[in-house]
Amino acid sequence: MTVEPAAVGSARLASAVEVVEAGVRACEAFGRADLAGRLAVARRSLADPAVHVVVAGEFKQGKSSLVNALVGSVVCPVDDDVATAVPTYVRHGAEATACLLLDGDPPVREPVALDETRRYAVEGGDRNTPSGERVAGVEIRLPRRLLANGLVLVDTPGVGGLGSLHAAASLAAISMADAVVFVTDAAQELTRSELEFLRQARGLCGSVVCVVTKTDFYPAWRKIRDLDRGHLRTLADIDVFAVSSTLRARAAKTNDTALNAESGFPDVVRWVTERVGKGAADQVAANAAGDVLGICEQISAQFEAERAALVDPAAAQRVIAGLTATKTKVEALKTAAAKWSQTLNDGIGDLNPDVDHDLRSRIRVVLQEADDAVELSDPADTWPQMEAWLRSRISYELLANYTLLRERADALSEEVAEHFREASGEVFDQLGVYNPTPLVSDRRVEHKIELDRMKAGKQAMVALKSAYGGALMFTMLAAMTGITLGPIAAGIGLVMGHKGLREEKKRQLTQRRTQARNAIRRYCDEVSFVMGKDSRDTLRRIQRQLRDHYSGLAEELNRSNTEALFAATEAAKRNQAEREARLKNIDAELTRMRQLRARAEAVRA
Repeated sequence: MTVEPAAVGSARLASAVEVVEAGVRACEAFGRADLAGRLAVARRSLADPAVHVVVAGEFKQGKSSLVNALVGSVVCPVDDDVATAVPTYVRHGAEATACLLLDGDPPVREPVALDETRRYAVEGGDRNTPSGERVAGVEIRLPRRLLANGLVLVDTPGVGGLGSLHAAASLAAISMADAVVFVTDAAQELTRSELEFLRQARGLCGSVVCVVTKTDFYPAWRKIRDLDRGHLRTLADIDVFAVSSTLRARAAKTNDTALNAESGFPDVVRWVTERVGKGAADQVAANAAGDVLGICEQISAQFEAERAALVDPAAAQRVIAGLTATKTKVEALKTAAAKWSQTLNDGIGDLNPDVDHDLRSRIRVVLQEADDAVELSDPADTWPQMEAWLRSRISYELLANYTLLRERADALSEEVAEHFREASGEVFDQLGVYNPTPLVSDRRVEHKIELDRMKAGKQAMVALKSAYGGALMFTMLAAMTGITLGPIAAGIGLVMGHKGLREEKKRQLTQRRTQARNAIRRYCDEVSFVMGKDSRDTLRRIQRQLRDHYSGLAEELNRSNTEALFAATEAAKRNQAEREARLKNIDAELTRMRQLRARAEAVRA
C-alpha cells in the first residue's frame, strides 16, 4: 500500500520553471537585466512554493495525531497529559531535520535534534533556549512526497475556547494561511464556540475543511459526523471528513490498503493535495507565466516598432512620433504627480488615521467592559480571571483591527493597480501585514494591586482599635455628664468595632478596584501605543512595496519604449539591403518570442 500520494502539480511547476528560464535567457540576450530581475523573483517563488495548511481546533482533539498520520511519522508530540504549546511547522526536506524558530523578524532558526523538539513544543516545556532566546515555534523537515510541492502543515496550540489568547493567535495565523483543517473529535457534535471559530476562520481563509477524529474510539462517530455536517450546512460550504489516526498508522505499518481506506485519510489527503496543494501550485505557476507574458509583450513591442519602420520607411516618422508620445506618457508614470502615485499617497494618508481611530474605539469598548466587570467584583477574588480575559479580549480587538488594515490595503492596492492599468493581483499577496497577537503576549499586565485580603489578626486589630476608640469616647462623655455606663460601654465598643471593620473593608475594596482600573488602563495604553506604531510601520512598508513595484514597472516600460524608439530611429537610417537583412533577424526574434508566449500561455491556462 502507498500511503503517500504522488505530488500533484509538479508537472505544471516544472513547465513554469522551464518557461521562466527561457524568459531569463531572452532578457539576457537582449540586454534587459531589469526584466530579468523580475523573473528572478518568479524563479525564487517557483523554487519554494510554500502552501501553508493550518491545523486548528480545541485542546486534545487529535490535531498532532492527524499531522503525524498525514506525514507517516511521529513528529508532533502526542500524549494524554500534555498539549501543544507553540506552532510546529512540518515541511519538505532532503533529510529529517529540526530547528527552533526564535523570536525575530524574520525568525532566527537554531538547529536542534529531532528528539529534542518535544521539550520546546509542549505545555510545561522550555519556552526559552539555554541562551535565553524565546522559542516561537518548531520547524521539522521530512523527505515526504506529500510535502514535495511546498506543502507546509502547521500544528497549532488548542484554541482553548473562543475567548482565549490561543484562539486569537490561531485566527491570526489562519488569516495568512492557504487552507485550514479544523479538527474536532467524535465524542460530541460541534459546540457553539467551535462553530463561531469556524465562522470566523471561513471569513479569513477561503479553503476550510472540518475533520472528525477518533472514529475508532467512538462507535457513534457517523451520527456525530452527520450532525456536524448539518451545523456547517447553515454556516458555510465546509466539507466534513471522519478519520482515525490510529487506523492510518496501523495501515502504513502493515501496508494494508483496505485499512487505510477505512481510516478515512485518503479523502483528507486528496483534499489537501488536489484542492489546496494543486490549486496553490497552479497559482504560483500561473503568476510566473504571467510575468513571462508581460516581458514577451515589452520585448516584442520593441521589435514590432523597429519592424514597422523597416517595412515602410515612409511611415517611419509616424512610428517615431507615436513612440515619442508614448515616452512622454511613460515618463509621467515615474513622477510624483502620476495618478497612481497620488492615489497611493492619499490612500495611505487616509488609512493611517482610520486604522488608528478603529483601534482606539475598540480599546475604549474594552475599557468600559473592564470597568463594569471591576465594579461588580472584588479584584482579590477575580483578578487572575480578569487578566486572562483582558489579554484574550485585546487579542481579538487587535485581530479585528489588523483585518481592517488588510482589507483596506487590499482595496488600495487594487485602486492603484487600476490607475496604473496593470494587473497586479500578486502584489497584495506580498504585502507585509503580520500577525499582531504577539504584541499582546509580549506585554505584561503590571497590576500593582494589593490582592491580599485582611488576615484574621489584622481584622481583629482594626475591630479592637475601633471598639476601644468608641468605648473610650462614650465613657468620657458619660463621666463628664455624671452618668455611669457600666456594661453598656462594652456593647458600644462592639458596635463601633464592627462599624470600623466594615468601613476598613469597604475602603480596601475601593482601593483594589481603583488599582485594578489603573492597571487595566496602563495595559491598554501600552498595547495601544505599541500596536499604533506597528500599524504605522506596516502601512509605511506597504506604501514602499507598492511604490517600488509600480516605479519598477514604470522604469521597465520606459526602458522598453526607449529601446523601441532608438531601434525605430536607426531603422529609418538604413538602406534597402540593411533593412532586408535586419528584417530577417527581427522576424526570427519575433517568432521565438511568439513561441515563448505560447508556452507561457499554456502554463497559465
